[in-house]
Amino acid sequence: MGEGVVTAAAMGPDRDRELRAIIAAVQLGLYQDLAWREHRHAAPGTSEVLDDDAAARAWRARDPRGRELTELRAQADRAVAEGSAALRTLAELFGLDARERDVVRVLLAAALAPDLAGAFAALHGRGVPTEAAVARLGEHGLRRVVTPDSPLARWELVRRIELAPGEPDGLALDPAIVDWFTGAFAIEAPLVALARPVEVVPPLASWPLDATAAEVAARWRGQVPARAVRVIVRAPSGTGRASFAAALAQELGLRLLAIDSDGVDDAGWFEVVRRAHRQAFLTQTAMAFTGEALGRRPWPQLPAPFPLTIACIEPGAVLAPLAGALDIAVELPPATPAERAALWQAIVPAAAAWTGDERAELARRYRATPADLVEVANRNVVSPGRAAALIRDRDGDRLGDLARRVECPFAWDDLVLPPTVADGLRDFAYEGGIRDELWHQPGLRRMFPAGRGLFLLLTGAPGTGKTMAAQVIARELGLNLYRISLATVISKYIGETAKNLTRILARAEHMDAVLLFDEADALFGKRTEIKDAHDRYANTDTNHLLQAIEAYAGVAILTSNKRGNIDPAFIRRLRYVLELPRPDVTQRRVLWRRLAHDLAGVEDGAALGRALDGLAALDLTGAQIKYAVLAAIVAARRDGGVVTARHLLRGVDRELQKDGRSLSEREREVVAHAG
Repeated sequence: MGEGVVTAAAMGPDRDRELRAIIAAVQLGLYQDLAWREHRHAAPGTSEVLDDDAAARAWRARDPRGRELTELRAQADRAVAEGSAALRTLAELFGLDARERDVVRVLLAAALAPDLAGAFAALHGRGVPTEAAVARLGEHGLRRVVTPDSPLARWELVRRIELAPGEPDGLALDPAIVDWFTGAFAIEAPLVALARPVEVVPPLASWPLDATAAEVAARWRGQVPARAVRVIVRAPSGTGRASFAAALAQELGLRLLAIDSDGVDDAGWFEVVRRAHRQAFLTQTAMAFTGEALGRRPWPQLPAPFPLTIACIEPGAVLAPLAGALDIAVELPPATPAERAALWQAIVPAAAAWTGDERAELARRYRATPADLVEVANRNVVSPGRAAALIRDRDGDRLGDLARRVECPFAWDDLVLPPTVADGLRDFAYEGGIRDELWHQPGLRRMFPAGRGLFLLLTGAPGTGKTMAAQVIARELGLNLYRISLATVISKYIGETAKNLTRILARAEHMDAVLLFDEADALFGKRTEIKDAHDRYANTDTNHLLQAIEAYAGVAILTSNKRGNIDPAFIRRLRYVLELPRPDVTQRRVLWRRLAHDLAGVEDGAALGRALDGLAALDLTGAQIKYAVLAAIVAARRDGGVVTARHLLRGVDRELQKDGRSLSEREREVVAHAG
């Protein structure tokens, strides 16, 4: 166990002996007081004598019955002092002084021996102990025995019982403390629905477990009791934060319970934290608090926090201080591809039958968390392909209404681009596939401490294939493509746009996904010359956006119709910037023939092929050609025949009208004649 941590007493065969000794000592104290009271009332002229401790002690010293009871009580007190391991432990755990230990002893006896109620009632008129009764038994005079600043009150070890209006309150030991003394204690009642024991599993080699345990132990060294430490573990949910916490607790000789902060409302939060720390002291079990609510709630003032508290939070979340505790922050690194491959085999039973290459490919493509793999195992997935699909589906809910998933039906053959542009896209996709392995190389991590995100800026006229290229890349990577909703990002309020983008990127950081920012110039447009305060604040907002993008470590594709609209400082941060040109006549010929074949069922050797060559002479984008073919198909069906050059011309006319243009008569004649 960590140096300086108070150990709980063994509560084995000696437990009953200790409890019986405590009951006997309290019982004999009550008998002493009863005998003294009988003497006072029986002796002539003493009924009005002040009932003080000095008079009682004098009577016990001279009266045979008093001396006998005093000797018996002394023997019982010695038995308690010699054998009260649990009582001593409780006093050490919560810092109880001698008077407070007497309170616990009396109230414990009253709870364990209900027949003592008669003696309490005979002496004090009430069947439960009061402060006066406890003070009398402990010979503490007229002092209060449970003050508001006492650990008994602050830790709620003792409860007050309202007996009757105007009457002094009774006192009772908290039932959980009674259970702890008897060995029946399991878990505090308010924690039952919130707490779960965390099983210790073999930690990942990349986790900073030894270093963190050493740092905690160093804080404890020489401190009795140990100085409280709160370890803040930052990592995405499902990545093994609780497992790291359990392994850390085990290194320090403790067990671990995880407390779900989201399972309790704000009103009950302070009570849960206080009870959790009390539980920790009573059972020497560290507590790991989890849940999104941790980032927005204060922590209560505790008499003394347990030596080890662990808080598991999302990256970027900030915790309120825990008074009396020193914070140690730990960033859990993402699992390496090799570790992920081992986790697939360890967690998913079916993965044992897959080849090593199949497991390695899943580990390379997807940063699946242990929680993801547990879900795969629970679904009884048997094939690597189905496992990959399930992992992608689990990512879908993490962005909520911040983004919309885009289907990716296109392949490389669907892109008709100049070779240099196509090669650039393939290079980007290749790096996207190996980037996880790439950034686990120590040399690269040292030389590039920031800016590890993979970004591609695609520029070009509308319809040149920017979105299709993003879809092809996402499909090649086997990842989902999400189009970011600019309506959820852009705000008219200064600073809010950057905050919104940061929130999106923080969620997406640990997803296996490609983000698509259409019309990126709306976010990353050129900064303006400062002419007034609005310009200054707008430029500051742009700076924050650039910083947020630079800190993002995922894959993102941005599109813009005009490269000149993008801030040069942002472009300098990108390694991939590609211009998608309008297709030339050769590329348009390929597009017309391919789309006419795939969509309208037109064969290359048919007479319509010559009309397609004529259409290729028209300066259209790929998107315009695709929609022209679609319009021709609809027109042909309406006419009840097959697609002809006339239908294609009608589709071209419709596309050109969007730009305020139309075909010339000569262009119509050329196409119609060829058809």
